Amino acid sequence: MDNVLWCTGHELKIKDAVKAQGSFIYDQEGRRFLDLESGVWVTPLGHSNPRVNQAIVDQMEKIIHCGYYNGNRIVDEAARALLKVTGINQGKAVFLSSGSEAVEFGIKASHKATGRGKMLRLHDSFLGSYGAAGEKQKEAWFILDWTQCQTCPERETCRKDCPVLKEIPYGELAGFVFEPGSAGGLVRFPPKSFIVNLVQLFQENGGLILVNEVTTGMGRSGKWFGFQYYGFHPDLVAMGKGLGNGYPVSATVMTGEVAEKLEEKSFYYQQSHQNDPLGCRVIIEVIEIIKEENLNNRSREKGEYLLHRLKEIFSGHDFVKEIRGRGLMIALEFFGPENKEAAYFHRELFNKGFIVSLRPGYNALRVDPPLNIEIQHLDNFLAELEEILNNYQAEK
Repeated sequence: MDNVLWCTGHELKIKDAVKAQGSFIYDQEGRRFLDLESGVWVTPLGHSNPRVNQAIVDQMEKIIHCGYYNGNRIVDEAARALLKVTGINQGKAVFLSSGSEAVEFGIKASHKATGRGKMLRLHDSFLGSYGAAGEKQKEAWFILDWTQCQTCPERETCRKDCPVLKEIPYGELAGFVFEPGSAGGLVRFPPKSFIVNLVQLFQENGGLILVNEVTTGMGRSGKWFGFQYYGFHPDLVAMGKGLGNGYPVSATVMTGEVAEKLEEKSFYYQQSHQNDPLGCRVIIEVIEIIKEENLNNRSREKGEYLLHRLKEIFSGHDFVKEIRGRGLMIALEFFGPENKEAAYFHRELFNKGFIVSLRPGYNALRVDPPLNIEIQHLDNFLAELEEILNNYQAEK
């Protein structure tokens, strides 16, 4: 890797990963690692899923790329499949290459459809790696700090006249970009009543609701999408990562009303791999597998089991701040601003053959295994984690 600029913010652990199959990654020395991060959360069906791989091969032999002037029935079929699982009837979709791009497209579309400038985001959300989504400039965003909502005594029965909600200039904003649970990778979930009120106030004032489902979608949270825990209907949904099970494809879907406004106002967006048949064929296969294998429910059940066992293992240890999760999206946060405890467990788990995510700048670990991971592999992880905890306690 001497000629590769390594700028991810994460330490390079495996210098030559030569194979990935199911829930495991193998290095050049033949060592096997249980991937409890699903790559970068992009393989909900496990690495090198045979059905997804075969779909790629089959489509490659027909047509990969269409260009600006040509359509393909596979693209329309993928759009219908996504609209169905999002619950958006009579809507439209555009297919892109990354989750960041899908969110950025949604922001541009919201500006165009409403004719307004700024949008609202929660203070701890991560929306993308570039463009407006990757910035938190005052010129582009109204940033809402919901920290006090986490401990508010009325968080379960939030009122629309709450001071936090009253300070928002709804009529000036194009919309609200909602990330339903990732919170910059820390897996925090805003109170349902708070979000429902915020959504209603935006929609009453002509604003749009764009949901960022890049990390929370495609069964990761135990439902198709994280917004489905909040009981509202979004105007746009941006998604990536799990859509392609490792293949780089993303999408933004929107209601028919939003699509009609964009068409009326001559909204243009062009990039070289827009609406490619290959990516769309992968999306169709991924959706079918999730349905056939009941992975939304299985994700929720395994997530509840994993969360329960983690809380059991760390019960009574005062250096643990919180263990929280939804579906197979779980964070272990420790006290203290530095990565002391998180780095210790991350290192020791890797040495024993387990990959989890160490959140840069936070004393926290994140666990996002494939939705179809076997319980026995989770049990192996939990057993080794408990042993590492015992060693940590003995060393203190």
